[in-house]
Amino acid sequence: MSSTTPSKTKLWLKRLGIGGFLFFLIKGLIWLGVFLVVFFQKCN
Repeated sequence: MSSTTPSKTKLWLKRLGIGGFLFFLIKGLIWLGVFLVVFFQKCN
């Protein structure tokens, strides 16, 4: 194995982790927005 393989793997996992974090963050914010819209629709 060459010495570049672990660094490429680490870079890939880091990108996957950042992408996963952003995905769930955005998904959570969208759900909060949906609940807020429903809440305010029922209050009015």
